[in-house]
Amino acid sequence: MTESESETNVQQLLFNRWDMSEVEIRDPSLARYVNLHTMIVPHTCGKLAGQQFNKSNMLIVERLINKMMQTEHNTGKKELAIRIVRDSFEIVYQKTRKNPVQVLVDAVANAGPREETVRLKYGGINVPKSVDTAPQRRVDTALRFIADGVYQASHKKKKSVSEALAEELIAAANGDTRSYAISKKEERERIAKAAR
Repeated sequence: MTESESETNVQQLLFNRWDMSEVEIRDPSLARYVNLHTMIVPHTCGKLAGQQFNKSNMLIVERLINKMMQTEHNTGKKELAIRIVRDSFEIVYQKTRKNPVQVLVDAVANAGPREETVRLKYGGINVPKSVDTAPQRRVDTALRFIADGVYQASHKKKKSVSEALAEELIAAANGDTRSYAISKKEERERIAKAAR
C-alpha cells in the first residue's frame, strides 16, 4: 500500500474527535442544505462565498462558527470562534453522550421556522400574508437564532460563551421552549398563523 492510499483510508474526524459519518439528518427538506462533508478544521477561507447559494456547500459547523463571529467581541476572530464551538461540543458530549454534530443538526431542524409572514401592498395599505419558509432560509434563521441566544445568555453574565452555546444547542435539539431559538421560532410561527 502506498502512502497516498493509506492517507485516503484514514478517517477524517471533525476537530480530530467527532465522526461525521454517523450523523443523520432527520428532516428530509433540510438534507440538501445541511452539509456534513468532513474537514478536520472547519475553515474554507471563503472559497464558497462566490455564488449566491454556495453557502449550502459549506460545512454546517463552519456556518455556525461564522454566525458566532458576527457579534461585537468576536467579529473577524475565527480562531476564537472555532475554539468556542470546539469547547461547547465537548460540553455537549459530556452532558448528553451524543455526537455534538448530531445535536447541532437536530437543533437547526427544530429551531428553523416553517412559516413566516411577508408584507403585501394592496393599494396603499400593507397586508401581512403567511408564507412557507424556504429550507435554506430555515437553516439560516435557525443558526441566527442560536447565535443570538448564545449572545443573550453570555453577554455581561458569568456564564462563558462555550457553556451558553452548549446549553442552547441541547435545549434546541430537545425542542425545549426555554431555548431562545425555539421561543423565537414559535413566536414567528404564531405571527404567521395569525396572518393566514
